[in-house]
Amino acid sequence: MFTLLIHGGSGNISRKTMDEAAEAKHAAVLREALEAGVDILKAGGIALDAVQAAVKVLEDSPLFNAGKGSVYTAAGTHEMDACIMDGRTRDAGAVAGVATVRNPVEAARAVLEHSPHILLTGAAAAQFAADQGVAMVAPEHFFDPFRWQQLQDIIGSDRIELDTPGDEHVPETNQKMGTVGAVARDSNGNLAAATSTGGLTNKKPGRIGDTPITGAGTYAENATCAVSCTGQGEYFMRANVAADIAARMRYGNEPLQEAAKHAIHTTLGGLKGKGGLIALDAQGNFAMPFNTTGMFRGVVSSETEAEVWMFK
Repeated sequence: MFTLLIHGGSGNISRKTMDEAAEAKHAAVLREALEAGVDILKAGGIALDAVQAAVKVLEDSPLFNAGKGSVYTAAGTHEMDACIMDGRTRDAGAVAGVATVRNPVEAARAVLEHSPHILLTGAAAAQFAADQGVAMVAPEHFFDPFRWQQLQDIIGSDRIELDTPGDEHVPETNQKMGTVGAVARDSNGNLAAATSTGGLTNKKPGRIGDTPITGAGTYAENATCAVSCTGQGEYFMRANVAADIAARMRYGNEPLQEAAKHAIHTTLGGLKGKGGLIALDAQGNFAMPFNTTGMFRGVVSSETEAEVWMFK
């Protein structure tokens, strides 16, 4: 048995903010990501490869806030973060603030496999990735007119544009695209998780959110679960959300769905944070809770066909 879950961000995602054409475009990319990951699992591949493949598809789409679709900092630049974690060993690799790496999840994988460290940042992280053969691109590769206009609408202010609701001054139509991620269980029962993001529009250069922080936005261990989060990163870091789910399962013997629901609706919600997550355990049970109006998400397994959802 194997299972793969993906997400493309949570936020103000509803039929009021998305027409049928946009819905179809997003659904097509979500299905493509599921196919990329499940093809590996069907062939007997490992969960780590599957989550990387799925996230890479989402990074290559301008529809999501990661890789090609990353938002702009206040300086008009891109600073992307990513993390990948192997549930077999709890080894992890992450990069933060990279600007010229085509697929940040590949850079994170390079850190996991070829570095004694877990997290590398900025130009040094990009250089390390390049030295390991990870594809690099010019900054112009990430230009997107929609993302650029998002910055122009608020540049010069102290506002940051969230990929989830929470700031009443941010236009609703601009709160629907966010962090991407995947979690998987392979046929050997091993788990893995990966997450990638462009952060927040108009964020201060150097800001790092929860995505590359193991335990906050990304976590995997075979004994409990694999988790990938999306939302307001500062809240996920304050609550250590991803690892908290694993802890509730480990020490409190809570089922995955109960632990995940508590993390979003009680722990995160108690801080007035907004977002969602995908989580999977070694038995193939999964959860996709969120406290926003919607979350781009999908699942496929050895026993079920691929399904994708956006709204509640």
